[in-house]
Amino acid sequence: MSLQQRVDQGVSPSQPTEPGTVVGGRMRKWDGAPHWRYDGAYLGRDEHGLWVGYRTGTLFSRPGRQFHTKNPGLMLFGDVGWVADIYRGHPRGARLYIDLTTIPEWRAVPDAGDGPAFEVSAVDMDLDVLAQDPGSKRARTRGESFVDDEDEFAEHTVKYGYPPDVVARVRADADALLATVRAGEPPYDGPTAARWFAVLDAL
Repeated sequence: MSLQQRVDQGVSPSQPTEPGTVVGGRMRKWDGAPHWRYDGAYLGRDEHGLWVGYRTGTLFSRPGRQFHTKNPGLMLFGDVGWVADIYRGHPRGARLYIDLTTIPEWRAVPDAGDGPAFEVSAVDMDLDVLAQDPGSKRARTRGESFVDDEDEFAEHTVKYGYPPDVVARVRADADALLATVRAGEPPYDGPTAARWFAVLDAL
């Protein structure tokens, strides 16, 4: 599915509808190995997709690494092959981190107890689109926006045997996303994220 396809505005029973509902992000790699895991709060949906927020101190973990966030953030899940993480007040000047992925899949978690009521998962496809605050250290060395992890993508294309059509789609979507970020188009324009941060702050 290409970057240009719009999210379906219909409501699925496998997706949350109430702001504040706990959502578990459960990313994985192509071979099924677990990748990043975290819990956030469902905020709502718009024409760009479903928004999930997380607060300062949220635990992100994967095999061999974990950390607690030092800033709040927004996760945007569209009906497309990427997941965007938009930061506010990142200590190293990061503004945006977009993971190229398979199309996110949602499911309700019956009898969740203290765990997430819904989970969303996708396969991490290595390439990322990053945006940095002007003047930050990384912006001075890499530029304010760029595609990252090209070497990992090339290595995993061979290691996991990514199909050629998947490789072409991920590469094309990364280039299109980079252009969208550099143009400051919604949802990467600032005001769009600010509206959803206000929802997170009000929970």
